[in-house]
Amino acid sequence: MTLDAAKEFFSCLALRNTPGLGPRSWKSILSAYGSAYEAVSDARNWAARKVLPRNRVEAFLQEPWRPAAEAEYRAARNGEMRVLSWFDPRFPQRLREIPDPPVLLYFCGDVSLLKNPAVAVVGARECTLLGLQSAERISSDLSRFGITVVSGLAAGIDRQAHQSALVGIGSSIAVLGAGLDIHYPPENEDLRRVLEAKGLVLTEFGPGTRPDARNFPIRNRIISGLSLGVLVAEAAARSGSLITARLASEQGREVFALPGPLGQPTFAGCHKLIKQGAALVEGAEDIIRSLRFLFAAELAAVPSALPGAPPVNVYAARPATARDIPPDTAVVQKPLVQRELPANLTDDERALLALLTDDGKLHIDALIQSLGTDCAAVSRRLLILEMQGLVRQCPGMYYSRT
Repeated sequence: MTLDAAKEFFSCLALRNTPGLGPRSWKSILSAYGSAYEAVSDARNWAARKVLPRNRVEAFLQEPWRPAAEAEYRAARNGEMRVLSWFDPRFPQRLREIPDPPVLLYFCGDVSLLKNPAVAVVGARECTLLGLQSAERISSDLSRFGITVVSGLAAGIDRQAHQSALVGIGSSIAVLGAGLDIHYPPENEDLRRVLEAKGLVLTEFGPGTRPDARNFPIRNRIISGLSLGVLVAEAAARSGSLITARLASEQGREVFALPGPLGQPTFAGCHKLIKQGAALVEGAEDIIRSLRFLFAAELAAVPSALPGAPPVNVYAARPATARDIPPDTAVVQKPLVQRELPANLTDDERALLALLTDDGKLHIDALIQSLGTDCAAVSRRLLILEMQGLVRQCPGMYYSRT
């Protein structure tokens, strides 16, 4: 950690460990300055700049935060923990925009995933086979299209969502309700190791923070804050997942719910959300269609190859060879149908469209081979074209023009 990064980190710790200051106060203070160190150094002028009432300014200047901030700073340094402070360019902008953002994040894994478009998938710990199968199918489909799945590393639905998303190019982010050095729950230790290697694990809680019950609602606002939408895959009438759904709504995120059998208690919370206006979904396609404009804007900025991205074992990341492609799906280059296309299409998107016809279907492997690029790039282009109504996906990963 450089000297400047250390100053930023300690300044954020000073804010977070001041009694009477919370996330809304941190946001007000930091929004008025160019760095956390500058903000803390100018504390005497906070009242004049109208970022904080004078009585709170006086309380901060007495430095009640110093013992806890110094202890956490030393613990994080001794544990060689990686940290994102508020002004770090890698700190997710979506989190800065929520009403009560964290001032810093500890993390382990591929931090570049924070730039991906993301959807949260949450649900019951004690869940049904239907819930698990639905979480598996939807999470893997989202990840296959380059959308990162966010969840809370709990048992049940959370675990299934992480596992299924890790096999796709979107991968997965786990948000903890404890310190980064606390491995909880112990039965998910195998999954956590994979997430640290191929996904991302993060928390706002300092080293040594135990997974107390009060931490999880605090954690949930980050799960929803990182995401463009939240899917509740299975939830009882009194489920912590409903807290995440409420927070998502307050943050301006879309809320989705998966319906279940009538009379099944573990789906009562989902049915309640649907009655309150949550979108009923049956698959990833419903989520993608609802968020298509937000996804299209974010996916356009995602690089073709994400550093440290997990291997794709849903579809081969290598270009397909001739023997990989069924004989009836050989690509025949055909001229573009003479119709008006959106002016904002890229050359790559136009090249992909040129391979597709209205009356035939081509497999994604055939498209990859013809274009000479990787699966991630082709999947992303297909998703954007599908959102614009130019491409239709058929069962078995076959595509045609609309």
